[in-house]
Amino acid sequence: MEEDNPQILQHAHSEFNRQNFKRAEELYTQFISSCLKSRECEANNLATAYNNRGQIKYFRVDFHEAVEDFTSAIQTDSCFETPFYNRGLVHYRLGFFDDAKNDFQQALKLNPNFEDAKMSLHQTLLDQQDKINRGY
Repeated sequence: MEEDNPQILQHAHSEFNRQNFKRAEELYTQFISSCLKSRECEANNLATAYNNRGQIKYFRVDFHEAVEDFTSAIQTDSCFETPFYNRGLVHYRLGFFDDAKNDFQQALKLNPNFEDAKMSLHQTLLDQQDKINRGY
């Protein structure tokens, strides 16, 4: 089955890009399961599959499941800045500003030119200060 993994991943990416998220999620799950069984997948491919599956869950507003996938992506490839950014977005949306700040800072440590992470970090700091000013 591991010979099929590159095709499964490519098909998952195609479905994701077509916004056929249900099918993409199924394919990413199939790819991840196969990788975990065979232990022969490249870390960056496995991390990308976790990250993209996490994005699908984020779009569905399944925030806790999305965080799990983003965390798995980070554990698989700790030099991949995108899942730090994506996990930071979830933490921000949930009001966990310290966690969001840490994730955005890590994304920027890995890629100082990550403009979305810069903007998100700035907004997180503003909203965190506003929350403090209002006494929350």
